Amino acid sequence: MTSEYVTFGLTPAVRAGDVPADGTYQKHREFWDFVVDGGPLLPRLADLDAVSPLAADLDPAVFAAQVRGLLLETDAPLDGGRFVLYGCPECEGLECGAITGVVEADGPDVVWRDLAWQTGPTAPDPERDGVPGLGPYRFHGDQYRTELKRLLTEDGGPDARRAPRALLIGRRAAVLAKLAAALRRIGIGAEITLDAAGAHPDELRRYGAVVFGPTVPQNERDAVRDAFAEARSDAVFVTDPGPVVPLLVAQVEQALDRTPRQHRRLLCLTVRGGEALVEIASECRVRLVSHRVDRLTRTHSHDLFDDVLAPGRHRFALPARAVRGTAFVVARTGDAVLTAPVDHQARP
Repeated sequence: MTSEYVTFGLTPAVRAGDVPADGTYQKHREFWDFVVDGGPLLPRLADLDAVSPLAADLDPAVFAAQVRGLLLETDAPLDGGRFVLYGCPECEGLECGAITGVVEADGPDVVWRDLAWQTGPTAPDPERDGVPGLGPYRFHGDQYRTELKRLLTEDGGPDARRAPRALLIGRRAAVLAKLAAALRRIGIGAEITLDAAGAHPDELRRYGAVVFGPTVPQNERDAVRDAFAEARSDAVFVTDPGPVVPLLVAQVEQALDRTPRQHRRLLCLTVRGGEALVEIASECRVRLVSHRVDRLTRTHSHDLFDDVLAPGRHRFALPARAVRGTAFVVARTGDAVLTAPVDHQARP
């Protein structure tokens, strides 16, 4: 067992929702990720779509039970003293697979060991199912317990993570109604209004993203921006909304993202002259999709890339049919979304 100490902490994290063009969807989930030895733990699992058991959308009693379990105040939920550290973001079952580990006290310390992939009630074999490079970890007990106990206070519990909400401004055009329905389906609150300039500041501060419909005139947009500024809101305005619902969902996800830059994997996306440039901070799976509108206002989506990439900058030549006309490219990792309009004038 390891005798070297590593630090323990918690950081806000997101599993980005999605509404692909094929009609499926994936939930938007906000949770606390474990910070081990100075960095978030989940990004070290490059191709894992998962959330920790400390999810902000859990019932408060369930959330508290998860915290108390990791504090070793209750018995382990799985055989062999094992706890789920990362599980399926869509359900609570082990059938989809989960990263579990033994969490135990060793004198005043807390140790995580034998982290492994588990798909059923039977404890996994660490030799066969273990995750290379993950654990074991020894934490100072005082630091470990202090960080987790903060989640049981009013200032640090699940309610401290504001529920994601978007305000859609404009007449109830079909695109806004469809966007609101799509956002609600993946777990993001959405309301449509004709005028937000006169709303109470407390109401405005509930929203993390604002989307203007295409018919809202500039003077009304300016009035809404002034109202949000006076309310000291940190809402992000979607300044170039796309005409395709999956793209709009991605733009709202990007606007809602408050992840500190030092904890981000997806750093940059630019599209110039038929070429996309993607920059990532650590190894992860990246998906690129284009959305465009043709001369007859028909929408088209094209899958461009879906694979694990090494850290650094990566260039992708884009097929002309995928970016012709008014077009956007969306880059996704499990925890982040970036969108960019296609600049047909610029050279790569």
